[in-house]
Amino acid sequence: MQKFFQKIRAVMIVFGLLLVIAASSLGVSAQPLEVYVGGMPAGFTMGLGGAQIVGICEILTEDGVSCPARDSQLNVGDVILTYGGVKIESAADIDKALSAHGGSSVEICVRREEEEFCQKITPAKDLSCGKYKLGVLIRDSVSGIGTVTYIEKGTRRFGSLGHAVSDEKGQSLNLQGGAIYACSIVNVVKGVRGRAGELKGLFLNESGIATAEQNCETGIYGTFSESYDLSKLKLVETSESACPGKAVIYSTVDGVTPKEYSVSIVKVDPFNRQNKNFVLKITDDELLKQTGGIVQGMSGSPILQNGKLIGAITHVFLNDPTRGYGIAIENMIGN
Repeated sequence: MQKFFQKIRAVMIVFGLLLVIAASSLGVSAQPLEVYVGGMPAGFTMGLGGAQIVGICEILTEDGVSCPARDSQLNVGDVILTYGGVKIESAADIDKALSAHGGSSVEICVRREEEEFCQKITPAKDLSCGKYKLGVLIRDSVSGIGTVTYIEKGTRRFGSLGHAVSDEKGQSLNLQGGAIYACSIVNVVKGVRGRAGELKGLFLNESGIATAEQNCETGIYGTFSESYDLSKLKLVETSESACPGKAVIYSTVDGVTPKEYSVSIVKVDPFNRQNKNFVLKITDDELLKQTGGIVQGMSGSPILQNGKLIGAITHVFLNDPTRGYGIAIENMIGN
């Protein structure tokens, strides 16, 4: 009988360990973190690690119409890394490399999604200006306006947006670092059923207030500079105990200062891995009057419930701009 109870006890211990492991994997045992609540608008400028092709066009030459990019099977979305052995980081770099090599056939190296490859390309001489061209339209950086969600106490590490910065095809851009600038919201295009609204803002400084280091599925992350004053920001703990009911968001829809607005959390789905852990509805009359609900640029606006940070706004419902999705804070912290 004693051996029987020893076996039962051993099974219970093992089962208990399994419960602990399972609980840890679900994130329910994570310790709360002290963070400063964001809500302030920020201007993001991040590099692409090269020059991205956003369009392919034909060139009028002495011999007729030509398109070297198409002949070399380059595609929209490809990022040019080197040309003739020269590192390319901007459209100006391509112009310099073309001037140096003239009409010679040279090796061009590009990144297409996760693959890198090199091949030969021969530029064409534009009849109108006499310059050699590849027949591509280029962008070398991405800029936009979003909202800072939180800044960690001590480390000054920040998280923002709650979703990745993507290209026109909806694919996450492989951004290579950049800067965050103070921003002032100067106009709001109200959201209506079937069309998302938008915050319009101006970058306020040239030096930047933070460095942007990572663009991933849950947002843009980096570090605020030591000179940035955190003393006026609200210091709270994070929480994974979100539930349907009343909550608030912090967002800026005019000027530079965040304000608190009331929302209602309609649904909580902690296991969703697509930045859609909450469904929320804007209930604040002032915010509804100004924006019509959730608009572009509000992504990253922190969501607080019972005085603790539980997540951030990520998306708006196009058929109902008063509603949208939010991401749980545990899916942002640690990136």
